[in-house]
Formats: sequence, C-alpha cells, structure tokens
Amino acid sequence: MKRSALFGKVLLVCMLLSCKAAFAQTPSSVQATVLQNGSNGKAIMAYYTAFVNKDWNLIQPVLADGFTFSSPVDDHISVKTFKDKCWPNCYKMKKFEITEFVINGDEAFVITNAWTTDGKLFRNSDCFKFKDGKITAYECFFGPGINYPNSGK
Repeated sequence: MKRSALFGKVLLVCMLLSCKAAFAQTPSSVQATVLQNGSNGKAIMAYYTAFVNKDWNLIQPVLADGFTFSSPVDDHISVKTFKDKCWPNCYKMKKFEITEFVINGDEAFVITNAWTTDGKLFRNSDCFKFKDGKITAYECFFGPGINYPNSGK
C-alpha cells in the first residue's frame, strides 16, 4: 500500500475517533442497537458472527461484488483469495467483542477485542466500506502478529 494512501487512512481514523466522542457517553446497549438496526451495522455483525460460527454462508451474502480485503500483509485481495488465505483463521477464533465503532454513511471504523480458541487476546482496528448494505472493502489493521490466530505465537 502506498505511504500516501496509508496516511490518508490513518487521518480518516483519527477524524472518526474524534467524532466518536458523542458515542463515548452512550451506554453499550444503545450502541449495540445502533449497530444492529442499520444495514451497514448488520453487515458488520454478520461479518464477525460468520468468523465466530465458522460459517461462510453468513459472510458471503454481505460481501459485495468486487469485495477487497487489505491488511498489513495483503493489498486489496479478491474475495476468492480472502476465502483461501484468511477464512481458515476462523477455526482459531472463539469470540469478538466490539469495543468501539463509528459509522459514517457508507464507511465504518471498528475496534475489536477477540479471543482465539486457546484463550489468547488480540485486537484489530477495522475499516469497512459499504454500498447498498454490503461490504465493498475491508481493511484490517493489526500489530506485528502478537496473539493473532495465524501468527503461531
């Protein structure tokens, strides 16, 4: 990923987090309701639920045609490559907890705590882009592999 594109993403995340101040005062049950009531929020929930339930049939309907996945080690890979390379990690994931989120139209920023099947905690910062309630792009930001399911640590 080009450095300028990465800088733009980091800047967007910073702006979204500054906008999140209004959510900081809101009880988590209200946040959950907000997330579950909109089509983009439902797509986010389906995404994480699919990994926990290890059910590709839950994630496939919320991925738009042309879906791409990016991470520190992947640059806009296709849904087929995502399924082949990333989906097998679901068998190492036990639980996701959304700790922070901001939905701004057809973009969302989500921070999760997640646990592996062997009880290790890992955190992700995720950026979603949507069109018509489906995920068109997903960018996952994670650290250097500490506790990440495929890190072997």
